[in-house]
Amino acid sequence: MNEQEQRLVADLLKRSFAPVNRDLGRDLWPKMLRRLDERSPRGHWFGVLFSARALSRVPWFDWVLLAVLIVGICAFPKAIPIWLYHF
Repeated sequence: MNEQEQRLVADLLKRSFAPVNRDLGRDLWPKMLRRLDERSPRGHWFGVLFSARALSRVPWFDWVLLAVLIVGICAFPKAIPIWLYHF
């Protein structure tokens, strides 16, 4: 590509893209604080952690892994140090 073709490509690119507005126009921090307040749970952390809403968000595969861990510990109690090593 020679210099004239490069200028032509640069001109075409400049015309094809809209100008970028670098000023935001508003402050996003108050909106972010409102969203965090809306999502923040009200109550004791233990009750929030084990609430029905929180437990329903856990995928089914995680429940299967927990069940395998419990069955493995009950079936092979001498393997507890091995389980602890891996976790």
